[in-house]
Amino acid sequence: MIKGINLTLMVGPGVPVPVPPDVLDALTSVEITTASGRASGFQLSFSISTRSPLQTIFLLSGGSLPPIMRVILIATINGSPNVLMDGVITNHEVTPGTENGKATLTLTGEDLTAVMNYIDFSGFPYPAMPPEARVLVILAKYAFLGIIPLVIPSILIDVPIPVFEIPRHQGKDLEYVKALADRVGYVFYLEPGPMPGMNTAYWGPEIKVGAPQPALNTNMDALTNVESLSFTFDPEKKRMPILMIQEPNSKAPIPIPVPDITPLNPPLGAIIPFPKNFDFISETANLNPLQAAVIGLTKAAQSSDAVFGSGSLDVLRYGRVLKARQLVGVRGAGTAFDGLYYVTEVKHKIKRGEYKQDFKLARNGLVSTVPVVPV
Repeated sequence: MIKGINLTLMVGPGVPVPVPPDVLDALTSVEITTASGRASGFQLSFSISTRSPLQTIFLLSGGSLPPIMRVILIATINGSPNVLMDGVITNHEVTPGTENGKATLTLTGEDLTAVMNYIDFSGFPYPAMPPEARVLVILAKYAFLGIIPLVIPSILIDVPIPVFEIPRHQGKDLEYVKALADRVGYVFYLEPGPMPGMNTAYWGPEIKVGAPQPALNTNMDALTNVESLSFTFDPEKKRMPILMIQEPNSKAPIPIPVPDITPLNPPLGAIIPFPKNFDFISETANLNPLQAAVIGLTKAAQSSDAVFGSGSLDVLRYGRVLKARQLVGVRGAGTAFDGLYYVTEVKHKIKRGEYKQDFKLARNGLVSTVPVVPV
C-alpha cells in the first residue's frame, strides 16, 4: 500500500488465509485500537459491488455457518512483520453509495477475548487450584486459536482445601479470568504475535518498566517525527488509596495510606504532585497485611498518573509501529514534559498510501527522571 509498508489481510473461519488480491484492492481503510485496560478492536471498510467476492465474506460474517470468522492484520515495515490484530468479526454494516451498484461494507470486531465471552461455564469445579492454576485451565480451551498463556503466579497464593471449599467457575470465561485478576491486583489481555496466528494471553501485574521504544521528537526541525504532540498536567486525577485494616483484638479500623511507587511502577517523573483525592478501601479489612498491601499497591498504580500526552505520527517517518502497553521516550517538549512515558492507547489508521497512528501517553509527574532517552 505504501512504499516500504505492506499490509496483509487474512480472513477465515478458525484458521484464516490471505484474501484474494481483488478483496485487498477493495479495502479502503483500516482502524485498529489497542489500549491498556480494555480489549483491542478493529474496523475494516470495503468498497463493494454486487459482483464483489466480498458478498461471500458479508454472508459468512453475518450468518451462522462458521462459529468464528477470524481476521488477522499484518503490517510489514521495511521487511519486519508486525501483527497488528488477531480477532473475530462481531458486527457488519452495509451503507449504499451514491454510485449505482456501489456500497460500503464495514466489518467491526474485537480481539480473541471476544471468543472467551461466548459460553457460560458456571459451576465448573476447580478443586485445590489457586487462581493462576484456574486461569491456565481456562486458557487451555483456546489453544486451537494459537493462544499461549503467560501467567505470573501471585504472591497471594491461596490453595483452597477441598474438604472445606471447592471453587467453582462463575459466569463466562472472560469475566471470570478478569475477576480473578482483579482479586490479586493483576491485569489480563491478549497480545497478538509475534507470528501470525499466535497470541500471548498475559495474566499478571501491569508492568511499566522495560526497554523504551524510540523517542517521539517534537520541535526538533528535521528530527521531528510526530505530526502533533500536546501535554496536560492534571493533578486532580491523582488519587491515593487508603487501606482499612482491622486490629485483630480490638477490631478497631486502622487507615493506612498506600504509595503508588513500586518496582513495577517506578516514578517516570521527578516532581510528583501530592494527591488531593483519597479512596478508602474497606474490603481489605478482613485480609492479612500482605494481601491488603498488594491490592492497595495495585489500586494506587492505577490512579497514579497526573501528566497526560496525546498526538499523532506518520509510521513511515517514525520508522516503526508504536505499541501500546510499553514505554516510549519524548524529546523536544521542554524540561517539564521530556522523558519517559507509558503508552496507554494507540489507534492505527491505515488508508491507501497512508499509515498514521494516534496515541495517548501518561506518567506520574513532571520533569524527566533519566538524562537521555533512546532515539
